[in-house]
Amino acid sequence: MWESGINPYPNDFKPQHTSEDIHIAYGGVETITENPGEKFVVAGRIMARRSFGKAAFIQLRDRKGTLQVYVRKDTLGDEAFASFETFDIGDIVGVTGHPFRTKTGELSLHAHQVRLLTKSLLPLPEKFHGLTDVETRYRQRYVDLIVNPEVKEVFIKRARIIQLIREFMLRNDYLEVETPMMQPIPGGATARPFVTYHNALDRQLYLRIAPELYLKRLLVGGFEKVFEINRNFRNEGISVRHNPEFTMMEFYRAYATFDDLMDYTEELFCHVVEQLLGTLDITYQGASISFRRPWKRFTVVEAILEYGDIDARSLADRDLAYSYARSIGLDLPEDVGYGKLITEIFEEVAESKLIQPTFITSYPTEVSPLSRKNDHDPEVVDRFELFCAGREIANAFSELNDPVDQKERFLAQVAAKDKGDEEAHFMDEDYIRALEHGMPPAAGEGIGIDRLVMLLTDSPSIRDVILFPQLRKEAK
Repeated sequence: MWESGINPYPNDFKPQHTSEDIHIAYGGVETITENPGEKFVVAGRIMARRSFGKAAFIQLRDRKGTLQVYVRKDTLGDEAFASFETFDIGDIVGVTGHPFRTKTGELSLHAHQVRLLTKSLLPLPEKFHGLTDVETRYRQRYVDLIVNPEVKEVFIKRARIIQLIREFMLRNDYLEVETPMMQPIPGGATARPFVTYHNALDRQLYLRIAPELYLKRLLVGGFEKVFEINRNFRNEGISVRHNPEFTMMEFYRAYATFDDLMDYTEELFCHVVEQLLGTLDITYQGASISFRRPWKRFTVVEAILEYGDIDARSLADRDLAYSYARSIGLDLPEDVGYGKLITEIFEEVAESKLIQPTFITSYPTEVSPLSRKNDHDPEVVDRFELFCAGREIANAFSELNDPVDQKERFLAQVAAKDKGDEEAHFMDEDYIRALEHGMPPAAGEGIGIDRLVMLLTDSPSIRDVILFPQLRKEAK
């Protein structure tokens, strides 16, 4: 095109309107008197084209929607129309024109000028039929967004969900903070970390698996209500529920308990769902889900008894519970702790059946190294996990602020790591030192933003709600 005197990549066109502006101004006007003096200036990508010799219709898509544009040779002039004839689907163009309605009643823009702004060198996939191959959609998200408008809507909703959460937290007097992504000691979750190295500091660092221990250091420092919305990294498998890089919100509140956070979580979720969708009753992958309060609450043991095929007496007996675990297909070592055993049974028999929003409480102390022990039963902790649509959405607990107890639990985790548990916690001496300065009684919670977005956009896979998910190497 350079040879013909056309710059295929100019940068001097300034759109003044969007397709939405035109639809708002004239969408409700049945009869439009054409006025060439009334000009709208828009820009967007050509998504479809119908040519009729000396005239053509193109469908223009911008960030706000689509608009039909009518292009006539006698309006543009011979030279400009000849240039327009070289434009193809996928090209980005700037259009100046006036609104009118076609004989079929469709609101359109009669073009006075059509300029090429960016030449698309690769054709859009399948032209009018969109991009349907899932692997290609994730790998070439830029094309997916071009040809599948519903995908774009998912990410617009994702941004809105995060905005609603942030506004709710700020309105409730939480301070938004940022904590390190690279940490000398990974902590706050049981997960295998990514390892990196900082040359100038000459030390090994880890991409964070959770911000928890840093946020709780801020409680020690006097910030009584804090939250962070940011990325975590876990060196784990990829599935419809897991991506090694994902978004979480964690928040901590001094002088609160996990019971307080259950009530707060109901308020937060109901606010987001109703503001986003206008209702508290949704459908996810064919299942009806109601966020109307109050939500169900079970202990881990109660959930097993509700959904599993075992009675309370057998579940309370470690050997009988182990036999039951083997009978349902769990491959656990013979010396597995009772707390770990009960948790594995719960995940196998109950988790997938928790379709309605449900709080699961009284997790074993053995699997909760950062949670406060229950005052009446030290074998369990004051903790809950929120499940919905058969998957965990949030995890919260009353925080352990006894430095002696915390150090003992860290040492137990170190022993587990020495035995080969790659997801066990590291010892964090600085965190113990922080607790020794005194952390107020508190509760904290982590909410999986990606899983919440999946739920509220009816998306079956976490890859559908992450713009650029991690994928295996592209086949050559």
